[in-house]
Amino acid sequence: MSQDSLPTTRRAILIGAAALTSLPLLAASGVANAAGTMPKTNVKYQATPKGAAQCSKCNYFLAGKGPGGTNLCKIIAGPIDPTGWCTMFAPKHA
Repeated sequence: MSQDSLPTTRRAILIGAAALTSLPLLAASGVANAAGTMPKTNVKYQATPKGAAQCSKCNYFLAGKGPGGTNLCKIIAGPIDPTGWCTMFAPKHA
C-alpha cells in the first residue's frame, strides 16, 4: 500500500463508523418524523370533539404511535386526545 491511500482508507472507515452509529437514532426518529410539529394553539386544538368530528375519525390521527402508546397527529406536536378536535380535521375515507 502506498502512503497516499492510507488517509483515504482511514477517512472511509471513520465515515462508515459514524454512519453506523447514527442508524439507531434514525430508526428511533421514524415515529417522530411521522408526528407533526405544529403547536396546538396554531390549529385551535381542543380536547373535546366538535360535533361528530374528533381526532380518532381524522385522517391525520396516529393511534398509540407515541411514547408509551400515546396518540399522535401527523400535523400537531405532542400527544393528543382521541376525542379532541382542531381546525385541520380531515375525515377518514371509508
